[in-house]
Amino acid sequence: MNLPSDRNVALFDRAQKVIPGGVNSPVRAFRAVGGTPRFIQRAQGAYMWDANGQRYIDYIGSWGPMILGHGHPAVVEAVQRALLDGFSYGAPTERELELAEHILALMPSMDMVRLVSSGTEAAMSAIRLARGATGRSKFIKFEGCYHGHADSLLVRAGSGLATFGHPTSAGVPPEVAQHTLVLEYNNIEQLEQAFATQGSHIACLMMEPIGGNMNFVRASVAFVKRCRELCTQHGALLVFDEVMTGFRVAAGGAQSIYARAIPGFAPDITVMGKVIGGGMPLAAFGGKRAVMEHLAPLGPVYQAGTLSGNPVATACGLATLREVSRTGFYEDLSRKTRALISGLKQSAAAAGVPFCGDSEGGMMGFFIQATLPQNYRQVMQSDGKRFNQFFHGMLNRNVYLAPALFEAGFVSAAHTDQDIADTVAAAAEAFQGV
Repeated sequence: MNLPSDRNVALFDRAQKVIPGGVNSPVRAFRAVGGTPRFIQRAQGAYMWDANGQRYIDYIGSWGPMILGHGHPAVVEAVQRALLDGFSYGAPTERELELAEHILALMPSMDMVRLVSSGTEAAMSAIRLARGATGRSKFIKFEGCYHGHADSLLVRAGSGLATFGHPTSAGVPPEVAQHTLVLEYNNIEQLEQAFATQGSHIACLMMEPIGGNMNFVRASVAFVKRCRELCTQHGALLVFDEVMTGFRVAAGGAQSIYARAIPGFAPDITVMGKVIGGGMPLAAFGGKRAVMEHLAPLGPVYQAGTLSGNPVATACGLATLREVSRTGFYEDLSRKTRALISGLKQSAAAAGVPFCGDSEGGMMGFFIQATLPQNYRQVMQSDGKRFNQFFHGMLNRNVYLAPALFEAGFVSAAHTDQDIADTVAAAAEAFQGV
């Protein structure tokens, strides 16, 4: 609903004159759902306030990083202390070492880790590293999985691209994308065929263990197991993109969940972001020592960044990881997320709306269709028109969901049981108009 004196409208009008589309990241634009983006003025705990002063229960959480909620006292204190010491040095600090050690302690598949500034940077660096370590050019990705906006990765990538109906991006020359093999998620037969014909040329297989940019689609245990087996058999590296799932679905990331079902399972390289920065621009990639030592200055694979290991960002990330490492943290977070999905299912059923949903840790997703999709093609069968109606029904009831059918949602430790109950009550009303 746009009010006569709606400051969101006024700000968006101004923004469209100086920023392409009025936004600095496409999925914020509301073009998929219609209406005017909310310009956020502040956030605290589980809530955000827009330019009109309207409060929303926030299930975006800055697209995943705010696992503790906004403005957690321990994180704010750590950032304030770091700011007083300086914004950036361009030199090593003890804190980035402490953060690296903490990450490695939580994710034993890695011996070494390199800090960078964004998930895109981490993913593209991981592929370069895999190519350098193997001496091969091709890599496998899966339709609907998003690994950032590097040229070779913007091939049927889901997320914002799916929202706007484009399977890839303009400005990506065919010769750049020719080494990218795109397969169907959870399709073992297609996977085996690709390795049978291209195995000796494949440097790595990159996958999201939970496809969070086609909303919420799990990789089956059998699929992950076969990915691991085929990579090992053909000398390719298995890259787990845990930018979204890392420390969001479990203390050890999604890989720890698959390791419980697949004895000895571990990826060769892990890409991380979001939660490890606590809302600051920070990401990382890591792996076994033999792989990581191919990186400069030890090896010939070059990667660098002026703000890598930024002292303020590492303070924010380290404080966040210390909080999520507390006993019982993920159990309580998982309980609330499951309660939300269960309540949404009940509300949809009462309104006669086809609905399915899933969650892991503090990550969740839902679809306006009867059964959970297993790949991007099935995701596209979800009812986009009814989702848009539901989105606005919830927004009008002060619940802020992702403004796109193809994005996962996030519950934080700051969400209370009452927040969950209020969200479910709002959904019961919103589903009546779908």
